[in-house]
Amino acid sequence: MIPPFTLRQNGDAALDICFDATPGESLSRVVISLKNTLERAVQRGDWPELRELIPAYQCLTVCYDPLAAQEPVNVSLQQRIREFVAETIVSTSFPDAADQSQGSQIVVIPVCYDAPYAPDMSAVCAHTGLSQSRVIELHCQPDYLVHMLGFTPGFLYLGGLARELQCPRKAKPELRVAAGSVGIGGAQTGIYPQSTPGGWQIIGRTPLSLFAPYREYPFIARPLDRIRFVSITSQEFEAMKQSAANTSNPVKETT
Repeated sequence: MIPPFTLRQNGDAALDICFDATPGESLSRVVISLKNTLERAVQRGDWPELRELIPAYQCLTVCYDPLAAQEPVNVSLQQRIREFVAETIVSTSFPDAADQSQGSQIVVIPVCYDAPYAPDMSAVCAHTGLSQSRVIELHCQPDYLVHMLGFTPGFLYLGGLARELQCPRKAKPELRVAAGSVGIGGAQTGIYPQSTPGGWQIIGRTPLSLFAPYREYPFIARPLDRIRFVSITSQEFEAMKQSAANTSNPVKETT
């Protein structure tokens, strides 16, 4: 079932297509399918004013050049997008969702859960009542769905965290979280691609480079891919960190 949607102006050069549904795998497939369909339309020259499409949990942001839009600018573009979503996408039941699913990959990410790479492991154990080994076991069990990328370049927002591992964010965020840190924030788990401030509970770190602007596709995964965490030792972490080949080429499996 396709959820109802609304259009919201986002600044003077973007529109948000917002779906009225709970974030989850089915809604992410709808958002990504809409993005892919609009991208193909742009490539055909149907939308010369569109500049960028940014998918999120519940909406797709459409960035456009107001000077390239047809007159009247906002009314015309909003009406065209509303009709496109309602008539083209909704009426075809998002056939692109199946195509996207078939092309997704499982990206294997090695993670060291030992100190000093897991500064908040003891806090997570205390909150959940689980042992460290059980936290690692539960965290490595699922193949997590990539819902979206954001916050910083390449930050993966992942769905599928076990309920037993869910923890609140820190009351006071850290000023610096190391690049590659794997954290838990509420019902989500994710990875910090760069060294940044952050408030999630850090339970491990990967030696992989999640964001490399020199790669053809600079991010380690795309929305609707899946992430599989694999536990490694501190010795394996350091060995991989020393090898540019190992940190730049993660293992990927086609689903």
